[in-house]
Amino acid sequence: MDDVWEAFCGKCEHSYVGQNHFSSGFMFFTCPSSCVKNFAVISFDSLLLFVLLFIVKPSLGTLRIPARLQGFSLSHIFSGIFNGGLGVVYFSYRVWILRENYQKFDTILPLHQWMVLLIQGLTWLLLGSIVIHRGRQHPISFLRLLGFLACLFVGILRFPSLVMVTVWKEVSIAVVLDILSLPGSILLLYCIYKVHKCEETRETTNGFSLHTTFICEGNRSGKTDSGSNVTPYAKAGFLSRISFWWLNPLLEKGKEKNLREEDIPHLRKKDRAESCYLTFMEKLNGQKRTRSSTTPSILWTIILCQWKDILISGFFALLNIVMLTAGPLLLNAFIEVAEGKGAFIYEGYILIILLFLAKCLESLSQRQWYFRSGIIGLQVRSMLSAAIYRKQLRLSNAAKKMHSTSNIMNYVTVDAYGLGEFPYWFHQTWTTGLQLCLSLAILFHYVGLPTIAALVVITLTVLCSVPLAKLQNRFRVKLMLAQDERLKATSEALGNMKVLKLYAWETHFKNVTERLRTEEYRWLSAVQLQKAYSTFLFWSSPVFVSTATFGACYFLGVPFYASNVFTFLSTLRLVQDPIRTIPEVISVVIQAKVSLTRIVRFLEAPELQCGNSRKNHNIEGLKPSITIKSATLSWENNPSKATLRNINLEVKPGEKVAICGEVGSGKSTLFAAILGEVPSIGGNIEVYGKIAYVSQMAWIQTGTIQENILFGTAMDKQRYQEVLDCCSLVQDLEMLPFGDFTEIGERGVNLSGSQKQRIQLARALYQDADIYLLDDPFSAIDAHTATSLFNKYVMEALSGKVVLLVTHQVDFLPAFSSVLLIADGEILCAGPYHQLLVSSQEFQNLINAHKHTVGPERLADVASPRSQKITTKERKKLYTVRPFEARTRDQLIKQEEREVGDTGFRPYMQYMNQGKGLLYFTIACLCHLAFLVGLISQNAWIASNVQNPLISRLKLIMVYLIIGFVSIFFVLFRSLFIVVLCLQSSRSIFSQLLNSLFHAPMSFYDSTPLGRILSRVSSDLSIVDLDIPFTSIFAFGTAMNFCASLGVLATLTWQVLFIALPMLYLILHLQRYYIASAKVLMRINGTTKSLVANNLAESIVGAMKIRAFEDEERFFSKNLNIIDINASSFFHNFTADEWLVQRLEMLSAIVLFFSTLTMILLPEGTFSPGFIGMALSYGLSLNTPAVYCIQNQCTLENYMVSVERLFQYIYIPREALGIIKENRPPPSWPVVGKVEICDLKIRYRPETPLVLCGISCTFEGGHNIGIVGRTGSGKTTLISALFRLVEPTDGKIIVDGLDISKIGLHDLRSCIGIIPQDPTLFNGTLKYNLDPLSQHTDQEIWEVVEKCQLRELVKEKEDGLDSLVLEDGSNLSMGQRQLICLGRALLKKSRILVLDEATASIDNSTDSIIQKTIRTEFAGCTVITVAHRIPTVMDCTMVLSISDGKLVEYDEPMRLMKREGSLFGKLVKEYWSHFQC
Repeated sequence: MDDVWEAFCGKCEHSYVGQNHFSSGFMFFTCPSSCVKNFAVISFDSLLLFVLLFIVKPSLGTLRIPARLQGFSLSHIFSGIFNGGLGVVYFSYRVWILRENYQKFDTILPLHQWMVLLIQGLTWLLLGSIVIHRGRQHPISFLRLLGFLACLFVGILRFPSLVMVTVWKEVSIAVVLDILSLPGSILLLYCIYKVHKCEETRETTNGFSLHTTFICEGNRSGKTDSGSNVTPYAKAGFLSRISFWWLNPLLEKGKEKNLREEDIPHLRKKDRAESCYLTFMEKLNGQKRTRSSTTPSILWTIILCQWKDILISGFFALLNIVMLTAGPLLLNAFIEVAEGKGAFIYEGYILIILLFLAKCLESLSQRQWYFRSGIIGLQVRSMLSAAIYRKQLRLSNAAKKMHSTSNIMNYVTVDAYGLGEFPYWFHQTWTTGLQLCLSLAILFHYVGLPTIAALVVITLTVLCSVPLAKLQNRFRVKLMLAQDERLKATSEALGNMKVLKLYAWETHFKNVTERLRTEEYRWLSAVQLQKAYSTFLFWSSPVFVSTATFGACYFLGVPFYASNVFTFLSTLRLVQDPIRTIPEVISVVIQAKVSLTRIVRFLEAPELQCGNSRKNHNIEGLKPSITIKSATLSWENNPSKATLRNINLEVKPGEKVAICGEVGSGKSTLFAAILGEVPSIGGNIEVYGKIAYVSQMAWIQTGTIQENILFGTAMDKQRYQEVLDCCSLVQDLEMLPFGDFTEIGERGVNLSGSQKQRIQLARALYQDADIYLLDDPFSAIDAHTATSLFNKYVMEALSGKVVLLVTHQVDFLPAFSSVLLIADGEILCAGPYHQLLVSSQEFQNLINAHKHTVGPERLADVASPRSQKITTKERKKLYTVRPFEARTRDQLIKQEEREVGDTGFRPYMQYMNQGKGLLYFTIACLCHLAFLVGLISQNAWIASNVQNPLISRLKLIMVYLIIGFVSIFFVLFRSLFIVVLCLQSSRSIFSQLLNSLFHAPMSFYDSTPLGRILSRVSSDLSIVDLDIPFTSIFAFGTAMNFCASLGVLATLTWQVLFIALPMLYLILHLQRYYIASAKVLMRINGTTKSLVANNLAESIVGAMKIRAFEDEERFFSKNLNIIDINASSFFHNFTADEWLVQRLEMLSAIVLFFSTLTMILLPEGTFSPGFIGMALSYGLSLNTPAVYCIQNQCTLENYMVSVERLFQYIYIPREALGIIKENRPPPSWPVVGKVEICDLKIRYRPETPLVLCGISCTFEGGHNIGIVGRTGSGKTTLISALFRLVEPTDGKIIVDGLDISKIGLHDLRSCIGIIPQDPTLFNGTLKYNLDPLSQHTDQEIWEVVEKCQLRELVKEKEDGLDSLVLEDGSNLSMGQRQLICLGRALLKKSRILVLDEATASIDNSTDSIIQKTIRTEFAGCTVITVAHRIPTVMDCTMVLSISDGKLVEYDEPMRLMKREGSLFGKLVKEYWSHFQC
């Protein structure tokens, strides 16, 4: 080392070794020819040359100055020539000096005298040529960076030359050149910032990012892809990626305005979900081919997809650990230099530079480690989310029983997203051990045998932390299971809120959710307490280790010096991290294993085999047809439980087949069998042709009406208009404020049942399929519209098509080629209508049941459809497809709420003000301050007395340890108070949220997709439960730690304040600059994650329809796009974190650099070695509290977005009180059941027109009231007003003398019975679905079951009343579900019963029995029937006719029929208008 230094610096300077270099250091630094100064110049110029030669790679050989000079100003040209010329002079002068020295002294030593100007000349020559040759090859931001670095370099390193001229009055050629480089660099910077302003504007306009510095050569043509907003990371160069400079344009935009989703660039192709999924499937299929005998491993497949990136991130992790452990070694060397034990004269300066470089490399490597791990996690998350979505599209019915909708959503939103965070922890599994081993090696080198005592304590600490980690993981698993149960119940309740309000069951379901939440609190408290104990163990471990080590040193007689003591204390910080991390790593690994196991179990679940029946409809010579031969099918794939038996069916091209039968006979299952949904036990099914399927329960996507009809098909305006006319949608669209661009809510909540079915029919017709499967689509449609639809849709539009129609309306049967009668899973008879009428007694019974239902009216046959072709002139009168344009009125479905701008301390105070939260947090903060005072006191005691002969070693150790043991108890108290804060705030926020959601008006649920609500009660609430409490105290604690570290440095070396204060300003500026974009990115990440959940939930419900239309690929592609939208915001969000942290760490490294430089420059004796060790130990770790301080604050800011989102739904408007104590109705109310409607006016929103316009009438007690009217007339709104689902704008409703607006909602709704149009069932038993509140005995329930014609169904079940009902009642037919709803009404025995087309999905025979049951059981009660089928209301006492929200007539049905111009009479005539004897 001495020889090298002598060759570089010369003998004269090397001879100072061992002398007092602290007193002369300033002279050597300020001397222009100083070896130290020249070494700094050479280092800087070498770095700059590396950038210019190997990163930028300018094409100097192709210089064409005249062409390049076009458009450049004189100052720009002069700057390039001046700096280039200066470089030539530098280079020439030093070559001349080298030649002279060699001739005179026959040597080229010392090297620094000629190398500095030689390299300086090359650098400035190349810099000047790049400026003049720039053209469009290098971004302006790169030149600005060069100009800034040049000015900084010149300002610092040219200062000695100015001192020589002004103070020492000495001038040389080298000094003149140094001084001339200063105006040259200023001129360069001026030209870059001013002269290129116009070009910057032009490039910005063209969409070229000026901040994507160091772009690779392939993009130097100047051409940019302005049409695609791809992240600049895709084309960023090496230095831009290392420094995250490519992110600057987005952060700059976020500072100037609030970011929107369209402002966030798209992911590069490699990171997109499609690429990730294709790679995943390629590797998975490769494993299947190579290992056909075994099931391929999903984990190994993921590793095969990511192994290169894992190795690269692993390299950076290794580099980070090496640089991290270099800190204590350099600290020891620095203290030894301070003690006068340096190896050579300028060792201190070399150590400063090495220390600075080590901290820079530590920062760069760690940031790349975390960033690249984040990208791996993003890709893993995307590929698993895509695989889960693809799987649920093909999931078998047996598998659906094991994986409910809420479970599948958890696989994506919890498990896949959790596995996306695992790549960071993957490298922690080995880096923690490596860091611990290296730290112990350092301790052994400097302390010796006492390290064994430290190792024993560390081992015991780790052994103690392992069971804690396992215990915490067990608690986390229990917590996740409890969360799943609570989310399942919450999802079911919120998704069926209308039913809960109609039945007045909100309180019961709310209590169920709260009981599940109580169980969740139990495991949440256990998890948080374990986290508190782990935190205590983390902070107490250094005290235990130092106790053992110092004790061993005392007994073994190891001497204490400042160098080994503070090296030991500094290394303890490296030991502390693995002790804290090991339990977390174990916990995360186990948690990841659990999540991966859940996903693997789902991905390996059995799939449907739709291809067994569906044949290629493009085969030449084959016409659309259906052939079923001796087929036996079972939903449970069990021959003993066959659903359909011995089915034989042949449908030829162009035939129309009607299917009828009683409830639960197997009609819908036959359609499912044709679609390949039901496992086949025997027989054969062949289907040729493209299928369009209309389900009995309408499936509507969130989106516009037009999107639902087109269903991914290109727009054909003429065909589109014809479809709207055929489906009777023209008038409906004209009534809607946005026409076919009206946004439909989730599951079509803002549409009537009729409108939803007609949109389904329009969707099927627009597809122009070959085979149409129509599963009772007319049951929810009024009679007139149904008749019109049948003739225009089935008979005319589908002429020549294969049509299978399930129907209970036997009036349509004569028009079909063939009729199938199904009973008990078998086809009883099949043939033309008139043939069956003669040959089949069962069919005759079906027809006779219909005759009995419709009364004395004649049964009419369907007439031949009259040709009603639409002429071009008539078509112009139809609904016109309007281009989408912005409108002043809002859609019903709002954009998801998102806070804008800085919300200040509002969310913090909302969180802290829950109960005594602020008090607990204040106490926790005071405990941390006490702990911090103890730490500083410890170090100050050891620093001031380590070499004090008056203090014995025993006293030194004992005082140090006593302070440490007292301090760690404050950490324990701090953690316990935070746990109390966590549990109290979580309990309070959830309680408020649940109350708000269960008391929200129906208008809220109509305009808010369920996924938005669920994202708040799942992921946002989880953040409040688990993350915010400890993050808040960590944010405060790290801020105090940073202030303490800076305070110690400033106290020991006050000169560092000159650099520390500007750095503090920069840190705060960076934080504000970052948070402006990061907070919005976090909010967008939350809203786009809701999109992922919404789309998944919607697709799960509609999976059968998607498969029926063979549209899986389009939906899968749409899902990939939604995943990418969410992944893009996530990607730029975590990149912004790395961007900030890297800059904070660099600023901390600069503070450390100047702090150590101050110690070197000040005279010897200014600081004792102990205080130098203390200052350096705090300086070495300064970046850690600085980074954690800002990072925790920013993380907390991001987490507070979840608090904002929760309080958005806590403060939503509430509906009226459930119970008004001072105005409760009598227990027997209503006694008579008289309903008086007085001038009732209703509008749904303030800006919308009236839906009901002043209706006045009286329903006498005990009467049967029929309500009729065309679709959209206001029938359902009137029923909603009776239940106060919507409050009157004016007028009132009086029931038995009580104004219902004056009593509580619970009292009102619990006294009125209803059988809704859409039957809703819940997860649970049959008994639970009939009587959720457990108010009735089993005997009463069995009586009701028999009255509802459900006894046979219940007896078939092994568990009887305790047999399970699956999600949404999917294991029951639509009619059976409706019968269960009837059973609820019979159990309730209300004096007022509302039937909202309750028997629409029931066959006529069962309908007749049910009507008889209702007349018998509710004799003397007021029965209000909303009817689409006219025969249903023919025996009513009174009929109310509504049109356009106005009461048209109200009288007895026979009188209305005889009245001229009666609306009811018209409806009756229209019902029979297409029938003849």
